[in-house]
Amino acid sequence: MNFRNFRAWTLFGLLAFALLGAVPASASGRLIRIIVPVPPGASTDFIARLMAAKIGATEGVDLVVENRPGASGMIGTEFVARQAPDGNTILFTPGTYLIDAQIRKAPYHPVNDFEPLCSLVQSPTILVVPQSSPYRSLADLLKDARERGRVSVGAIGPGSSFQLGLIELMSKSNTQMTFVPYPGSAPVLTDTMGGHVSAGIAGFSVVSEALRAGQLRALAIASDRRIAPLPDVPTFAESGFPTVQMDNWFGAIVPAKTPADTTARLIAWLRAAMNVADVKRKLAVQGLYPVLTCGSDFADFIRKRYAEYGLAIKQAGLKTE
Repeated sequence: MNFRNFRAWTLFGLLAFALLGAVPASASGRLIRIIVPVPPGASTDFIARLMAAKIGATEGVDLVVENRPGASGMIGTEFVARQAPDGNTILFTPGTYLIDAQIRKAPYHPVNDFEPLCSLVQSPTILVVPQSSPYRSLADLLKDARERGRVSVGAIGPGSSFQLGLIELMSKSNTQMTFVPYPGSAPVLTDTMGGHVSAGIAGFSVVSEALRAGQLRALAIASDRRIAPLPDVPTFAESGFPTVQMDNWFGAIVPAKTPADTTARLIAWLRAAMNVADVKRKLAVQGLYPVLTCGSDFADFIRKRYAEYGLAIKQAGLKTE
């Protein structure tokens, strides 16, 4: 090969390499990392691994799920915020990342430092009590809280949407209850079943099996409507508290300034995977329901919820660090 041809091929290779830098992962021989800011076994982890397996099989790309828990999800979230905006690192996160950074000092901005891909699923939030509890309804629990003041409620926290919802419930019902924060949903479930707290708040995906087994009783659902698996359990709105909200949604985001064509390709992969019947079935078994809001619509939703969470935090008087 003469020098002129060698130089031409070298320039071609450099140009190809530069172009491939904006293509997600395996097309350029690199892995796509899905970062999960919570421990293995959580709903976010299940969703991430389900998506990784389906996208990997259908799109021919290599995806690996890495759990980076700690500091209420902020360690994994910060890690993704600091990565190159090339589409090779995706954060799968619960919506609480919008709350955490408003309560604690965060080295990133949860809106400005990320580019939204899709809100993928939600799991209705359920207020539950042990099967042995004397409370047969939300009204029973609130009556005891008002008269005796010894009701404790466990949930992920501090600073979760569950805690904010509980604060709103106490405000509207003129009651005082003790909030018991937990680092994850699993210990909430364990302590609620064991009677170590009067009640627990968690996603349906967490409590569904215990409800089916008769170990827990559901008192109210934080949802727009009743859900098919629990047709006899009223919503908070039906119980007289329409302003009580306890978001429990999960989405995918990437570092800010990720090129539009790259985010479009990632969104297409997520849409395709979420529309597979087998994926929907596996999610439903876990009590997770697809919502699939993507791109600019998801960005609008994030900005709206960020502002609403901020107002709720201020009104609740939660201490910020």
